[in-house]
Amino acid sequence: MSRDFHQSLAKFLCALLLSGAPLAAEESFHLNDPGLESIVNYPKYGDFNGVGTSDYHYYIKDREGLSRAVGEGIYPNVTGLLKDPAFQKMQYEKKLEGNVWDFVTADDPQAGFYKWASNHDEQGGLKQFYAAMQLERAGLYEQAVKAYYAVVVNFPKVHANTSWKTPWYVGPTSLDSVAYLTRQHPELKMRLEGGRIRIRNRFDDDPRNDVFEINPGHIVSASEHPAPPERVNLNSLSIQRQLGHGPVHLTQYANGHWQLFVDKAPYVIRGITYSATPIGKTPDDGSWVVHRDWMLSDVNKNGKIDGPYDSWVGQYKDGKLIGKGPAVGDFRLLKEMGVNTIRLYHHGYNKALLKDLYQTYGIRVIMGDFFGAYTIGSDADWNTGTDYRDPEQQKRMLESVRQMVEEYKNEPYILFWVLGNENNYGNANNCREVPDVYYAFLNKAAQLIKSLDPNHPVALSNGDLLFIDKAAKLCPDVDIFGANSYRGSHGMGDSYWQDVQDEWAKPILISEFGCPAYHRHKSPQETEKLQAEYLRGNWDDIERNLGGGPGVGNAIGGVLFEWMDEWWKAGSPPTFDPAVHDTVGQFAGPFPDGWSYEEWYGIVSQGDGKNSPFERQLRQAYFVFKDELWNPREWKKRGLPQ
Repeated sequence: MSRDFHQSLAKFLCALLLSGAPLAAEESFHLNDPGLESIVNYPKYGDFNGVGTSDYHYYIKDREGLSRAVGEGIYPNVTGLLKDPAFQKMQYEKKLEGNVWDFVTADDPQAGFYKWASNHDEQGGLKQFYAAMQLERAGLYEQAVKAYYAVVVNFPKVHANTSWKTPWYVGPTSLDSVAYLTRQHPELKMRLEGGRIRIRNRFDDDPRNDVFEINPGHIVSASEHPAPPERVNLNSLSIQRQLGHGPVHLTQYANGHWQLFVDKAPYVIRGITYSATPIGKTPDDGSWVVHRDWMLSDVNKNGKIDGPYDSWVGQYKDGKLIGKGPAVGDFRLLKEMGVNTIRLYHHGYNKALLKDLYQTYGIRVIMGDFFGAYTIGSDADWNTGTDYRDPEQQKRMLESVRQMVEEYKNEPYILFWVLGNENNYGNANNCREVPDVYYAFLNKAAQLIKSLDPNHPVALSNGDLLFIDKAAKLCPDVDIFGANSYRGSHGMGDSYWQDVQDEWAKPILISEFGCPAYHRHKSPQETEKLQAEYLRGNWDDIERNLGGGPGVGNAIGGVLFEWMDEWWKAGSPPTFDPAVHDTVGQFAGPFPDGWSYEEWYGIVSQGDGKNSPFERQLRQAYFVFKDELWNPREWKKRGLPQ
C-alpha cells in the first residue's frame, strides 16, 4: 500500500468494515429481549415480492409479530430496546454520549450495540449493520445473524460512500456475514440457503446507474455438526480451457474452478511481500530505494546481503531483549514459515540473490512493474503524476516492461509477471480520470510481455474491485486478476469471489492482504493475537475459494502484506521520521481498532530499532502460518496441493 495515497483517505472509510474486531469466545452481555425465534419466519409476517429482480421488496404485514420474533435492536423492533434495564442504566450513566462512529471498535460492544441500535442519524441499513457488528463482537452470534439478515431483507439497496467516493453496499456485506457466521458456528444449527445480491454497474463511482438483482435466500435449520464440504477431485473433470502453454499455466475445469500449474503440478501461491528496509532509511530523502536496495545492502561488510542472510531472531523476556539468536536470515525464516512465493513490486537488481532464494529455499518470484504507479516507469513529475494518455510516458513505461521481461524471462524462479499496484486508485497517476485509457494501455503491455515470453502468465494488480468491469472488457490478454483487498477479519466475503466470477471469469490472486499489529488501547501481546486471527480469517477465505474447494473456485492463492514493519511510511506531516515507529493512524478502515497503521503491517518487527537491519521479532501471526495455515502436514490433512 502507498503512504501518500492512504494519507488522503478520510475517516468515513470506517463504512468498509466487515468486522472491526475478532470474534468473542463467549457472550459478553445478555439481551433483555432476544426475540422469540432463532430463525425468523419472515414469510409468516410479510410478503417477498420481486425476488431476483431490482423490484424486490419485503412488505411487512404483521409488524408487531415480527418485532416479537426478532428481538430488541433488530428492525422493526423499536420498543424492546427502550424497555431494556441495561440500556436505561447506560443512558442514565451517560455512557452512550458521543459520536456514533467512536463506538464502532470501542472496547465495550454492549455500549456499541445500544448506541447504534438507538441511533436516529444514520439510515436504517447502516444503523442495523453496525448494531449487528456489535452483537457479533460480543459473541451473541444468533442475534448477530438475525441482525445482519434483517439488513438483507429490509435494506438490500442501502449504500454509503467511502473516502474513494465509491459506494459501499451494506446488503451484500451483510449477506456475506450471515454466511460466514453460520459456517463458523455450527452450534447455531443454521445454514444460509441461496441468497445473492448482485449489483450490475457497481464497480464505478456512480451508484445512480446501479441495477440490483436481489434474492435474500433463506436461513434454514442445520445439524449442529454438519459434515464438512467435500473437496472436488479436479482431476476427474474435463478441462474447459487453459491460459498459457508453458511450464507455468492456468487450467479451468468443467465446473468453472481454476488451478495454477508449475511444472505440471498444482501450485497454490502462499506468498508474501518482502522489503527489508532498515530503520532510518527512506525514499523521501533518497537514502533508500525500497524496491532495490534491500537486495544490495551489506552494512557489516561480510559479503552477505543483510536481511536475507544475516538477520537474527531476538530472545525476549517480559518484553525486553535479553539475547540475540544466531544469524539465520530472512530467507530461511520464510521457508520455515511455509512461504513459496514472494512478490516484488518492481523488477529487482540482484539476480544471483533471487536465484539462491529459489535454489536454496524453494521460493519463487512474482516479478512486477509499477507501470506508472507513483510515477515509477513513466518518469513523470510527482505532483502531476503519470498521464496514461501521454505517448512519451507510454513509451517509457513499455520500455520498462520490456527490460523486465527480457532480463528475467529465462530465470527459473519467475512465477509470472504482474503489472501495476493499485493504479486504479490514482497513486500519482490519472487512472481514476481515464480508466478506459489505462486498462487498454495495460492490455498493450500484456501483449508485449506475451510476445517476448509465452511461458509465464500475466497478471494485473488492482485496488480491490474498482473498475473490474472495465478491466474485463479491455484486458483480454491478462491471465490473472490480482487485487489488493483489505475487507476485514472475515476475509473478502462470498460475494467478492462471485462478483469476480460474474464480471471476469478468470482466476484471482489476492495480491495483498494484511493487518497492522498496533492497537491504540491494547497491549502488544493482545494486538499480536488480533493480527494473527485477522490474517487467519483472510487466508481461510482464500483457501475456501481455491479450485476444488466449497467456494467459487477461482482463487489461486494470496500474498500476505507484509514481512517486516517499515518505519518510513507514516508520521505527522510535514515530517516523516524514518527513525520513529509512528503510531499515527493513516485512515479509518476494517482493522482491529478501526485504523490503519502503515508502519505496523509486518508479521515480524525490528524490535526497538537499535539493532536494525538485523533484528527480527517474530509475531504470533508468523507462527500461525508456520505451524498451521502453511504447514505442509496440515495442508495434506486438508487435501490441498503441496
